[in-house]
Amino acid sequence: MHYEGYIIRPPSEADSILLQVTVGCSHNKCTFCGAYKGERFKIKSDDIILEDIAYAARHMRRQDRLFLCDGDALIIPQKRLVPILKEIRKQLPWVNRVGVYANTKGIRMKSPEELKELRDLGLGIAYMGLETGDDETLKAVNKGATAETMIEMGKKIRAAGIKLSITVLLGIAGRDRSQIHAEATGRVLSAIDPEYVGALSIMLIPGTPLHDDYEAGRFVLIDPPEMLAELRTMIAHTHLTDGLFHANHASNYLPIRAKMPHDKARTLALIDEALAGKIRLKPEFLRAL
Repeated sequence: MHYEGYIIRPPSEADSILLQVTVGCSHNKCTFCGAYKGERFKIKSDDIILEDIAYAARHMRRQDRLFLCDGDALIIPQKRLVPILKEIRKQLPWVNRVGVYANTKGIRMKSPEELKELRDLGLGIAYMGLETGDDETLKAVNKGATAETMIEMGKKIRAAGIKLSITVLLGIAGRDRSQIHAEATGRVLSAIDPEYVGALSIMLIPGTPLHDDYEAGRFVLIDPPEMLAELRTMIAHTHLTDGLFHANHASNYLPIRAKMPHDKARTLALIDEALAGKIRLKPEFLRAL
């Protein structure tokens, strides 16, 4: 496989075929992210992509899911993305789901009909980084979208019949807006009503603008109990009709996996126990991105 740069995939795609169709991220301006710094975004050549699909056909017959890397492969023009999915279906018929990262720009570029075409060709899930539903925080971290845009694009993916997994970031708003961020994020998640929510805890990466702000005292990193309090508020304000709310990423202090709305009360009670010191939190040295 012809991999370039820094390959990132969602935790749930750990056992998937990783097919790199783009390099980097077309936005690449988020202040908290250091994944693609110094990389110029590009769509890989069709020849290389086809070679990698052929390689997967020969050597990856036990993996029934495939993930299109890198940061926002959905931004590939439809006339190029459709043949890629058709070739995957042709050469890898055992693959039953294709996943992709999607930002609001990439989603907006696709019509509802085009998204449904991609769904019919095997695109089964899109991963979208919301990070926060608080417009002031979205602007501060240079996300490039408002909460209303996030809602609109999230609903657009869901309307096409593509499952949606949304990532949110605990601690991203700092101390002053922690609870505002938590409540606003819950409201946005409720409006989109995705199948999956994944909550990660912010980890500052040296060399990023957010880390520079932290070093200069412009950003205050909240402590573990404040992270838990933020998570509690977020879950309390999140109303999903039938979704999974995960906070079991390696960055989190308290692993949580809640089927909503069934497990909501139990999960809030669990967090309350942790806040009361009855449950031990993950030590700092065990946390990771």
